[in-house]
Amino acid sequence: MARRLRLTLALSGCLLALPADGIAQQRSGTDEGNLSPVHLVRTLQTLQDQIASGSTNAHVAQRVLLTRLDEKLTTMDDSVWQSPRNVQAAVVYVLSGGKPDILRRILAAGHLGAADDVLVRGSLAYVEGREEEAQKLLGGVNPRELPITLSGQVALVQAALNVRDDPAKSVELLDYARLQLPGTLVEEAALRREILVLSQTGDTKKFDLLSRQYLRRFRYSVYAGNFRQRFAAALTRLEFTKDPDYFSRLVAVLSELEPAGQLELYLLVARAAVIQGQTKAAILAANKAYELAAQDKVSAVRATLYRAAAMIVTSQGFDEAARQLRSIDRSVLETADVGLLDSALAMAKFIRESPTEASSAKAITPAAVPEANTAAPLQRPTPTISRAQEVLGQIDKIVRRESR
Repeated sequence: MARRLRLTLALSGCLLALPADGIAQQRSGTDEGNLSPVHLVRTLQTLQDQIASGSTNAHVAQRVLLTRLDEKLTTMDDSVWQSPRNVQAAVVYVLSGGKPDILRRILAAGHLGAADDVLVRGSLAYVEGREEEAQKLLGGVNPRELPITLSGQVALVQAALNVRDDPAKSVELLDYARLQLPGTLVEEAALRREILVLSQTGDTKKFDLLSRQYLRRFRYSVYAGNFRQRFAAALTRLEFTKDPDYFSRLVAVLSELEPAGQLELYLLVARAAVIQGQTKAAILAANKAYELAAQDKVSAVRATLYRAAAMIVTSQGFDEAARQLRSIDRSVLETADVGLLDSALAMAKFIRESPTEASSAKAITPAAVPEANTAAPLQRPTPTISRAQEVLGQIDKIVRRESR
């Protein structure tokens, strides 16, 4: 892979070194030369595939290459765009992060056939945020009838346009995109997005399967960090505490990662569960994180914080949680976690200083106790604890602001 990256970066460097008017030889409308739109975009795709493999050098080079490709593509003679292959390469370029100006120029040239016209207009509408128009134009395009490289990109776009109204169709399109282009950034993006869609549809078996694939094959992707945060939030949406076997399945999924990666994800899951009021999920994940923390003091403190913040709203765990919260060294915490600690301590103080349970019961509404907490195998909360859980909703707002 290192050799392939060096070759790709070397080729990219050659392209970057060429003057913009060096493409004059390509103004015949053919794509036989090494600087045709097809070849230029292929170089970009090769570079992006290295990004999916975790190359930060490729990620840095991509920004420069996109700028240079934009200069080259927009200065090509209009006759170049009489070739459907060149037009399709331009669509791939824009859907891969390039500027949309080239699509406007192609439309203005007026050389497009009916099918390519729809493709160009639909892609332009999508990247410019005109989703309703993009859906009308691209909704009737069958990606299976397009060249493979283009079909994967179009399927990704169609999946994004359908995810709100028809998540099942979105999953189908993402399946198609990832299977068409294995080992590429398209597959990485399709897997990453499909896992999150599956967390909303509740298909836990496929969620587990694809999560294993992503964590095994794309754990070093430049985009894996963002994925892990969203993955942690997705796990709490699945409410895995309602299924006694699911946490053990989660442990099996995360075992695909090295211990440090597992620790990071368990901490993310624990924090997300605390914020969403899923007490048992937070405790399970925090306990696992604490086991993995070993000599990592900061991670151990975070695990203790998340566990205590979850336990503070339970009658059985209140005293121990309050003690742990008071013992936490806030100097090792990041700003967002300091806010969470302050919120948890404020909740503990509220519980201790609340009126007697009998008096509090008069001010309690049944809806004050979140369903996820009543489902946990803990003693039924007392009225005072229930009141504290009601206050949690207000405290959450503070935590969310500090987390932005």
